[in-house]
Amino acid sequence: MREIVFDTETTGIKPLEGDKLVEIGCVELIDHMPSGRTYHQYINPERDVPAEAVAVHGLNEDFLKDKPTFAEIVTDFLDFIGPDAKLIAHNADFDMGFMNAELAACGFPSLDKRRVIDTLTIARKKFPGSPASLDALCRRFEIDNSNRTLHGALLDSELLAEVYLELIGGRQHGLTLAAEGVDSRGDPTVTLLKKRDFREPRIFEISEQEKQAHAALLEELTDPIWKKQAD
Repeated sequence: MREIVFDTETTGIKPLEGDKLVEIGCVELIDHMPSGRTYHQYINPERDVPAEAVAVHGLNEDFLKDKPTFAEIVTDFLDFIGPDAKLIAHNADFDMGFMNAELAACGFPSLDKRRVIDTLTIARKKFPGSPASLDALCRRFEIDNSNRTLHGALLDSELLAEVYLELIGGRQHGLTLAAEGVDSRGDPTVTLLKKRDFREPRIFEISEQEKQAHAALLEELTDPIWKKQAD
């Protein structure tokens, strides 16, 4: 099964009031394991980037002014995520709101929300009352996030991929995760498959005494089932 863990950075929090994407990061998972394929793109929002947004992700107008617009990268992005891969995001409504606003502005249909798995929702169900930010979950699962001095879409996607795997069962030695999809509540369903080492068949020597005892036992049997099958 193919899944795309993704994150975005933006100019603000209101896509319907003019805020825009400035960065997209994606990590591909195949059968719940990173494939090594990623997608990363900075985006020129064609507007100002407020100081409070720069304080979060560090991407200012000067850095972004020579980057492609969303319209210029939209087909590459859609080609990477594909038509039916599950989309994994933390606080997915935020990212999906921006993504679908940008797609609509370019004349593309919205991404189906049924494709989306929200790790924030999973974390809140699994650890009710506990902090559920990406940083808090990294601490809970002992995932190294020391490089996360600022938000960055690709780094956050890589961290979220590790968090997601822990939320749905964790990477246990000798186990692989076989994805079954999501249940009626939208939670991932996973089957754990044990990897077993191959062992050569063992050969047992039968003594003459054991052979004689076996023959004697057969003589005592009356109407054995294998005689009926032969008949």
